[in-house]
Amino acid sequence: MVTELSRPHAVRRARMLNLLTIGWNTIEGLVAIGAGIAAGSVSLIGFGLDSGIEVSAALVLTWRLAREDRDDCRDEDDRLAQRLVAISFAALAVYVAFGASSSLIGGRAPDSSVVGVALAAISLAVMPIIARAKRRVAPVLGSRAAAAEATQTDLCTALSAALLVGLGLNLLLGWWWADPIAALVIAGIAGYAAVTTWRAPSLAHTCCS
Repeated sequence: MVTELSRPHAVRRARMLNLLTIGWNTIEGLVAIGAGIAAGSVSLIGFGLDSGIEVSAALVLTWRLAREDRDDCRDEDDRLAQRLVAISFAALAVYVAFGASSSLIGGRAPDSSVVGVALAAISLAVMPIIARAKRRVAPVLGSRAAAAEATQTDLCTALSAALLVGLGLNLLLGWWWADPIAALVIAGIAGYAAVTTWRAPSLAHTCCS
């Protein structure tokens, strides 16, 4: 149970999950961007960029936890970290929306990508497990940043599903437009997450109690 976690245990677990996030998403991002460039797939490239943002969010939280070690309460650091994660969502939304719209208007048909389909399927299986573990830790930390970073991982799950549908339709049925449509879905989810993360209310400040 999350209530049985001591605060030091929760901090150690958060750091372990951050390392896992950084390692997984670094590999995922490089593979997705490489496959996306090869296939001309805006959704795959957007997915790869999200993996990079996921790494950035994990690094932000790592910084947040390191700052906490210097004091018992780092509320201002936590708020700044939360907003940095929100800004990363917004940047991804703008970039992917622009690329997807340009592809649709220009009629640029991407090649099918077996690598992309496999990557999306694996991510769809792995990301919910990691996100669930992060959500268990966040209330113990009393951290907006930890909750926002868990939301970032939830977003990756939704992106994986959208990517899998788009790439799958292109691979199986030759529906090239499914790729930029999937990218627009990715952009919409990222934009929503940017707003909700920025406005997210504080968790119980266990670090300040």
